[in-house]
Amino acid sequence: MPQTIFSADLTRSNVNLFLTSGIMHHPPKTYFIRTYGCQMNELDTEVMAGQLQKRGIVPTDQEESADLLIFNTCSIRDLAERKVMGKLGQLGRRKKRGLIGVTGCMAMAKKEALFRKFPHLDFVLGTNNISDLGTVLDEVLYTQKQVFKTEDVYEENLDYLAAKREHSIKAHVSIIRGCDKFCTYCVVPYTRGQEVSRSAQDIIEECKQLTDRGYKEITLLGQNVNSYGKDRPEWQCLFHDLLAQIDQIPGIGRIRFMTSHPIDITYELMQAIRDLPSLCEFVHFPIQAGSSRILKKMHRIYTKEQYLDKVTLLRKTVPNISLGTDIIVGFPTETESEFEETYELMNQIRYSVAFIYAYSARKGTPAMRWKDDVPEEIKETRLQKLLELQDKIAKEERGSFLGHTVEVLVERLNKDQIHLKGRTRCWKKVIFKGPSSLVGTLQTVLIEGSSHQTLVGNLHQM
Repeated sequence: MPQTIFSADLTRSNVNLFLTSGIMHHPPKTYFIRTYGCQMNELDTEVMAGQLQKRGIVPTDQEESADLLIFNTCSIRDLAERKVMGKLGQLGRRKKRGLIGVTGCMAMAKKEALFRKFPHLDFVLGTNNISDLGTVLDEVLYTQKQVFKTEDVYEENLDYLAAKREHSIKAHVSIIRGCDKFCTYCVVPYTRGQEVSRSAQDIIEECKQLTDRGYKEITLLGQNVNSYGKDRPEWQCLFHDLLAQIDQIPGIGRIRFMTSHPIDITYELMQAIRDLPSLCEFVHFPIQAGSSRILKKMHRIYTKEQYLDKVTLLRKTVPNISLGTDIIVGFPTETESEFEETYELMNQIRYSVAFIYAYSARKGTPAMRWKDDVPEEIKETRLQKLLELQDKIAKEERGSFLGHTVEVLVERLNKDQIHLKGRTRCWKKVIFKGPSSLVGTLQTVLIEGSSHQTLVGNLHQM
């Protein structure tokens, strides 16, 4: 590969340089990206992979020998951050190593402080700057110095069409980035910035191209997809309008979306789920807590009663809808009776999917100012109690499928190389025996049992 030449007229106004640890770097020939966190990070990784391959840098599955190693990070949970920190520390003890970069939410949250903790890092690239990956690589190679670029404002200039997709059947499509809700426990508004909608024309073109390439399922992504278009009222295109346009694409398969904020789930969106054939009957509807007082302290902008009213309306509008949620236990000042409200709400709503976490303070959030006054052992007890309840609900739900047929998008061969694996429209995993030629097709499966979290069935003979 020819050596990369640094452009002399590169704008340096928002690129910051630091002295490197002394290792001379040459243009990389191979790269490895380790991704942490949400689906948005997974899509950002695919976009960065497309940029690198366009430069002639090829992927490798050997992390230890890669010329370029990128950690695309998450700051939502403490555990994800600690994993990255531990890995970066290990790399600092290697005598021989390639270029090392940190991208994603940790890059935005910690910025140049990462260089002080890990002097062997070569670059730090924020969530709003992944389109500048090539420029930053050139800067590092030309100057042999550390570079960080972490702008607070996002500009919609990513080439999503050049993304190197990890899957050949399912794809993620970004429709809006950032969040304006400022929940008191969440770093996303500070690491992803304010909401910026992508033009409907670009979204539809990307969905058309993915459909033409044989993709069967597209998931529309955003920190809050329901806010789509609100930042651009002149477009006169809100989320339900966008869904209606995507549904008209010839040959379009399944459409999913995530994540939602309950306050922005409208009746028009509920009608779209009911009426648009491509739209799957699953909504991630995160409650976070069952106490209105705790919800107010979290700045969730709705009460428990308002949330329940929307769930009731959604289930009346779309009777076969399945719901997912996020829940935090042990939020500052949460009492035992308030936790019991969350428990009872879960038992009442009976979510199909629940992501349940114990609260951990995140630096830079308003909640960081409050005393984390719920003891860890109580958090763990509450966490386990909710997990056990969700396991019970999920088991009962799986039992309700016995003897019924479901539509399954076949995604791949199972690990045993005997069964096929896929998902229903309502997000349930299914395995069944069949030839590998069925991968990428929709099949009708008769459910006859379950194993762990997965439904087990056989191809339905018409």
